[in-house]
Formats: sequence, structure tokens, C-alpha cells
Amino acid sequence: MKRTITHLADGRELVYFDRHDDADRSAIDRRDLPPRPAASELRYDPLTEEWVAVAGHRQGRTFLPPASECPLCPSTPGHPTEIPSASYDVVVFENRFPSFSAQPGPHRDIGGMSEARPGIGRCEVVCFTSDHDSSFSRLSPGRIDLVMEAWIDRTAELSAIPGVEQVFCFENRGAEIGITLAHPHGQIYAYPYVTPRTRLSLGAAERHRERTGGNLFADVLAAEREAEVRVVAANEHWTAFVPAAARWPVEVHLYPHRRVPDLGGLNEAERSAFGPLYTEVLRRLDGLFGMPMPYVAAWHQAPVNVGRELSYAHLELFSIRRAPNKLKYLAGSESAMGAFVNDVLPEEAALLLRSTVTE
Repeated sequence: MKRTITHLADGRELVYFDRHDDADRSAIDRRDLPPRPAASELRYDPLTEEWVAVAGHRQGRTFLPPASECPLCPSTPGHPTEIPSASYDVVVFENRFPSFSAQPGPHRDIGGMSEARPGIGRCEVVCFTSDHDSSFSRLSPGRIDLVMEAWIDRTAELSAIPGVEQVFCFENRGAEIGITLAHPHGQIYAYPYVTPRTRLSLGAAERHRERTGGNLFADVLAAEREAEVRVVAANEHWTAFVPAAARWPVEVHLYPHRRVPDLGGLNEAERSAFGPLYTEVLRRLDGLFGMPMPYVAAWHQAPVNVGRELSYAHLELFSIRRAPNKLKYLAGSESAMGAFVNDVLPEEAALLLRSTVTE
């Protein structure tokens, strides 16, 4: 793998990940870009003890442009994009409209038993392929290995930024999910705090360890593999299963069989085994209703400074589609109370996914 670091016209960092060492990445971004936006702001909610990012500049971000104006495609004469090169394998760059950034900002007293501080962190975009019309499910094993290397590289780099507490790699796919760009891509958030979901999970894992001496995630995986009824697919190193208490109509978790705190802990065999199983699961999702499935794919990794001995890196994949012409909306119970009601029995969802023919 060849890793090349360069910068865009406004100073944002861009990193190429190439399969071949002779890749030429000398192209320069000559666009006349506006200055980078001011830092977002974090506001503390005393009722939930959570931080909320406020980033007003994101209102002006690019929204579903036509393919001919896609900013994630390679640059062509007359159409310079975020990627200066005329082609690429995998590329990562700082988001032009970040929720968090390293830009300095003031601490402010805003009253209301709250406080505001700069949204220190970083947001990056990961382009999986230069092919605008492709998808993650159609990537070759070698390309997925390269994406995995990019995730691992960026997790390590962003974890080293002062103030960063957690690194989150994810993909949003489909207009129904709320994407703003259709090109196959994901994102990486480097948060200046441990996210609420992770704090809850680590708290449960710590209580489980006190009661049983075991690792909660490892024990859940072992129980699902033994029960088998919710397992969708598996290979030597990974198992994909519908969780027993799935919140979403379609929800699959992918676990490596060996506990590692983050993606960097995976060995070569585990990294290579991930792609074939994951793309099989994605094709099953697309085949379920005979249409591309909108989804969120979320990597759960250990925080930078706490809970690493409890954490177990795994991928959570879920969709809001519950039928060919129906979506699950987060209505009163889910949105206001955080209390999910799932219309699909997890065992039925697993059976349907196992029965779906993949091409």
C-alpha cells in the first residue's frame, strides 16, 4: 500500500491510499476556495449530561448534486473536485463542512445551567472508489482491504490529536437515510468526548464483568453463535447476526471472533476475512426487497483513553426500511423517550436475510 499526504487549496489535509507504489499523486488543487469555517460549538445538556454540537455552517453544505457535479469524483478538465487526481483507489480528506474541527474558538457562558466550548476534533470523508455509480457491496476484496487500512490509519492518526476521546468510522447510504452526496463514501468523526451510546455500553460491560468476570460483548457473541437462530452468515473469523433485541426492522451486527479494542488490533487474516462476509450481508440486504437498501454502517471502537479493556470492536449495520414501500420513522416513543418499538421479529428478520438469494 502507498500512502500519500497532500493538501487542498484551503489547507485541508487529503490522504491517498493506493494499491500500487507507482501511483502519481502530484496533481494540485488550484480552486479558489473560501476560508475554512469557524469552529463548531459544543453545548452541555445538564438534563442528559451530554454534549450537543452546534455547527451553523453546515446549513450551506452541498446537497444531492447531479452526478456531473459530484465533488467526490476525480477531477476532470473544467470540473475540479475535492480530489485533484484524475483517478484514485481510496482517498480520505478533511470535511469541508465539519461538525468538529481544530479551529480555535472561545469558551462562552450562555446561561441556562449550560456551557459552550469549541468543538475541537476532526471530521473526514472516506471515498471508497472513484466509480460514482458503484457501492460498497460491489467493491473487490482488495479494495475493501484498502478501505480497512484507511480506517485503521485514520483511527490511529485521529486518536493522537490532543482532546480527541473517540474515533467513529461509519457509512450512510441512501436518500432515505439523509445522505447529501450519492457517491460511495463514508465518514470518520473524531469526537472530543465519549459518545452517549458508548458510555452506556461500557457501563453495562463493566457491570457484567463485576457479576460474571467475563466480557459482555464476547459473551453476547458466544450466546448468539450457540443459539444460531439469529445468525445470518459466518466465516472462520467473523459472525454476522441479528441482535435479540434489535431496534431496527433490519439490523445486523458483525463481530470478529477474537476480541480487539479497535480495528488496528485485527490481524491480517481477520482483516481479509471481513470483506467477503460483509459484502455478502450487504447483498442480502439489497435482495431482501429487491431494491437498494438504505443503511447506516457504524464501527464501534474503544475510546482513546477509557474502557479499552472492556471494549470489543464490531460493526453495527441497520436500515430504516421495514417493507418495500414503508420506512420506520422515529416517532414519539423513539424520538422523545428513546424507547424503541420494532415492528419486525428479530428471528424472522434473520430467517429472511438467510433465505435471500445473493448474486
